[in-house]
Amino acid sequence: MIYMNMVTTLPDQAAISALQSKLVFALKPILPEHALLWEPEDTIPYECDGLAAYRRMPLAVALPETEEQAAQILKICYAMRVPVVPRGSGTGLSGGAMPIAQGLVLSLAKLKKIISIDSFTRTAVVQPGVRNLAISEAVAHLGLYYAPDPSSQIACSIGGNVNENSGGVHCLKYGLTLHNVLKVRGLLMNGEIVEFGSLAPDSPGLDLLAIMVGSEGMLAVVTEVTVKLVAKPKLARVIMASFDDIEKGGNAVADIIAAGIIPAGLEMMDKATTHAVEEFVHAGYDLDASAILLCESDGTPEEVAEEIERMTAVLEKSGASGIQISKDETERLKFWSGRKNAFPAAGRIAADYYCMDGTIPRRHIATLLKRIQVMEKKYGLSCLNVFHAGDGNMHPLILFNGADQDEWHRAEDFGTEILEACVELGGTITGEHGVGIEKINSMCVQFGEGEREAFWGVKDAFDPERLLNPDKAIPSLHRCAEYGRMRISGGALPFPELERF
Repeated sequence: MIYMNMVTTLPDQAAISALQSKLVFALKPILPEHALLWEPEDTIPYECDGLAAYRRMPLAVALPETEEQAAQILKICYAMRVPVVPRGSGTGLSGGAMPIAQGLVLSLAKLKKIISIDSFTRTAVVQPGVRNLAISEAVAHLGLYYAPDPSSQIACSIGGNVNENSGGVHCLKYGLTLHNVLKVRGLLMNGEIVEFGSLAPDSPGLDLLAIMVGSEGMLAVVTEVTVKLVAKPKLARVIMASFDDIEKGGNAVADIIAAGIIPAGLEMMDKATTHAVEEFVHAGYDLDASAILLCESDGTPEEVAEEIERMTAVLEKSGASGIQISKDETERLKFWSGRKNAFPAAGRIAADYYCMDGTIPRRHIATLLKRIQVMEKKYGLSCLNVFHAGDGNMHPLILFNGADQDEWHRAEDFGTEILEACVELGGTITGEHGVGIEKINSMCVQFGEGEREAFWGVKDAFDPERLLNPDKAIPSLHRCAEYGRMRISGGALPFPELERF
C-alpha cells in the first residue's frame, strides 16, 4: 500500500492551541485583519489541495499582499520554528500544498500583479498568484502568449507552475515551465531574498534556477517570476487519428518522433476516455476507435501544410483506421476541448477519481497500457487513460468511490503499481504533478539511499532547519525501510494524523 508515514507523537490540544495563539498574536501586527485566518470555518478551505483524499488543518493561514509582508511572516515562523507550507491556487494533485500539523499555510494568492510586459524582449514579470492563462490573455494584443498550458491553466497560478515544473499539451514542442522561465525571485525560510536565473542567456555560477523550478516549495517561497513569451503562430491545425488497436496508437507516437517530426502537441486517449469526454463536450471523437491521437502542427501556412502531410503519411503507415484534419480554428479547438476536459469528464461518471502521473519512454506506451488493462481486472476498478504522448507523460484516471474505504485502498494500490511499472520500464514516478505526499513512498522505489541523501543535501543547503514544506517529496531513511518491509509483507502503515475524505 502507498499510504504510509512515520508514526509521530503529536502535541495535545492544549499545546496546539497555545502555539496557535502565540503565532496569531505575532502575525497580527503585520497583516490586515482579513489576511490572517485561524478559525476552523475560515481555514478549512485550505485543508488540502487538488488531492482531496488527504486533508489536514493548519494552525493558521496568512495571505500577504506584498513581498515584504511575506518576508516578515517567514522571519517570525523561523524564529518560532513553525513549519510553513507555500500555497498558490491549490490545484496541485500530489498533496504538495497540504498543511503541516502545527504549521502555517502561506498563501500567495493575493500577489497577483503582472508587473511588466516587454514586447521587445518577449518577457513578462509577474507575481506568483497570477493565473497561467491570465499571462496569455494580457499579451494577446501583442501577438504573444505564454506556452506552457496545463489543463488547469484557467485556475492554476504561475508560482505553483514553478514549484511543480508544470507542462501541458504543448510541452513537447515548447517545453515545460523550466524552459519558459528566465528568472525567479523568492524568499528563504528566514526571510532572506534570493534570485535564481538571469535575463541574460546564461548566469554566473551554478544553474540554481533548474533546482528551484520543480522544488515543490521546499527551498524558497516564490515572489516573482520572469517568463518568456512566444509569438502566436500564424496557423495551427490538428489531426485526429483513430486506431482500432491501442498498441498501434502507442507505436504511432514513437513513429512520429522517429520520423524527425516534433508536433506542437501530441496527445493520446483510450476508448474509455473518448466515450467519457464525448458525452461531456461533444468534441466529435471517433467512438469506435480503441485509441485516438491528437497531433497538432503550428507555424506558417506552408510549414503547417508540409508537417500535416508528413504526419498523415506516418499515421497511415502506423495503421491509423481513420484520419480527420481540423478544417478551421473552431474545429481545432473543438478537438482539443475533449482532451482539456478529460478530468472533469471523469468526475461525471464516477464518485471519485485518482489521477496518476508517471512518465515512460515513448516506445513503451503500448506496454504500459496493456499492463493497466490487467490491473483493472486485478483491482476491480476502471481506469481512463489520457496522456501527453509525445513525452510519455501518462495520466491514468482510476475511478472509485471514496465513501468505500476498501475501494480507496484498492485505488491507491492500483496507482502504486502503475508507478512501479513506470520505473521498471525506464521511466519515472512523476512528470509534472510532483511528489508531494502522494508519491513519497514511491521515491523509495526509484531512488537509492545515496541519491536520497543527495536530495537532502540540497534541501539542507537552502533550509537547514527543514521548516519549509517539510515531510514532502523526499522520504526519510526510516520511511523507506518501513515501506520496504510493508511491500514484502503486504501490510500497511497508514498516515495516522491525516483525515481521508
